[in-house]
Amino acid sequence: MPPTNVSRMSRTLVSLVVIVAALYLVLCVALFVFQRALIYFPQPRALDASAALLTLSVDDAQVLVTVRPRDGAEALIYFGGNAEDVSRNLPGFARAFPDHALYLMHYRGYGGSSGSPSEEAIQRDAVALFDQVYATHRHIAVVGRSLGSGVAVRLASQRPAARLVLITPYNSLAELGARLYPMFPVKWLLKDNFDSWKYAARITVPTLLIAAEHDEVIPRSSTERLYRHFADGVATIRVIPGVGHNSISESPEYLKLLNSGL
Repeated sequence: MPPTNVSRMSRTLVSLVVIVAALYLVLCVALFVFQRALIYFPQPRALDASAALLTLSVDDAQVLVTVRPRDGAEALIYFGGNAEDVSRNLPGFARAFPDHALYLMHYRGYGGSSGSPSEEAIQRDAVALFDQVYATHRHIAVVGRSLGSGVAVRLASQRPAARLVLITPYNSLAELGARLYPMFPVKWLLKDNFDSWKYAARITVPTLLIAAEHDEVIPRSSTERLYRHFADGVATIRVIPGVGHNSISESPEYLKLLNSGL
């Protein structure tokens, strides 16, 4: 091949490598900038204005909590998934837990709450809610589903929860992101890691992990890795057969298992 053609091919190859590298860098920047739009999918509140609402006292946002008031020591605080309207759980929870006061937190940007969601903002709000509820209810079960399992396990490591229930929980959001986007350095780009495993070892209260047999979003291996981070005898894991990540709450076993964890 003539030297001129070799030189031309080399320049073409270099140009192609530069273009691919630039495109990859642009995609990494886009993933970094817009990542929270891929994590959080705010939902409006389904229940009408007649449903009881609590407004949390936080400095930089108005965070709403759907409430079913009850006197007594027993309370349940619930943190939902990334695309969940938690108020939809109120009728079923009210029947399943007649003696519990119920508090279902709408993350920032969800269900009429102001502000934008992030791991640290949600966690501050969760602590504020627990402290407010604990003033009148000394026996609080903390429950988290999917994304909310990361909120719940961290909260239970910081505050005196009586029990902890994690529904379709994960070991780490960074781990899940790396699985979804294997071409990108997710652990370096991610702002909200939700490293549940870091907090599991600090939990001392009875804990129940509930998994879906056919979970297409959170692999069973992730749930099982989280389970292994709990101290011996603290946690148990149960699998609901025949359901997926989103259909788990439709199973007749769901509320039964949830109740057994309380």
